[in-house]
Amino acid sequence: MKLQPGMLAKKLGMTQIFLEDGTRVPVTVLSVRGNTVVAHRTMERDGYTALQIGFDEQKPHRMTKADLGRFKQANVAPRRFVREFRVDAEVLAKHPVGSELAPAFAEGQFVDVIGMTKGKGFQGGMRRHKLGGKPNTHGTHEYFRHGGSIGCRLTPGKVHPGKRMPGHLGAVRQTAQNLRVAKVLADQGVLLVRGPVPGAANEYVTVQFARKVSARQAHGST
Repeated sequence: MKLQPGMLAKKLGMTQIFLEDGTRVPVTVLSVRGNTVVAHRTMERDGYTALQIGFDEQKPHRMTKADLGRFKQANVAPRRFVREFRVDAEVLAKHPVGSELAPAFAEGQFVDVIGMTKGKGFQGGMRRHKLGGKPNTHGTHEYFRHGGSIGCRLTPGKVHPGKRMPGHLGAVRQTAQNLRVAKVLADQGVLLVRGPVPGAANEYVTVQFARKVSARQAHGST
């Protein structure tokens, strides 16, 4: 399978579209305009081949001198969001440094969208892990929203690693797999992807070709 570059995007929010038969489809609006090649990774110099893509311009005074020098060498304005995509060697010649990537996805294709989920702060076990809690009736007078006992007494006499307990919820890297591209608005630099994607509005996400498309999905079923 050929390695093709993905794209960086900004999640603008969600809306809905209607198919010809009147079916309502929820979609996420992703802005992909401004994907610029800022560097090449070659087998001779780096041991692998990849495209380094920058997205969304950044003010120079908010960057380090090292990053400014990197963008100056590429003759590209500083970018806020930078990621690498592994590609085949022949793809590098098609996308020289400084060029802008056009939307690489077509309607009906499946993509994987990677982003950071919304941070929910410190949460208890019932919300964080969907624990059942204690009963509210039948003479129960104690606090019922905790997780109960966490230890094993004498053997092994410790709390097992990974025990489901209260803690920080959200703000983790997550991949939404096999999302269908509902519509491509190339003139506006916008992708409409069916369903929700990780992250809040105006968050940056990475869009790449789906890696685990099943035979059923490949033949057009949803």
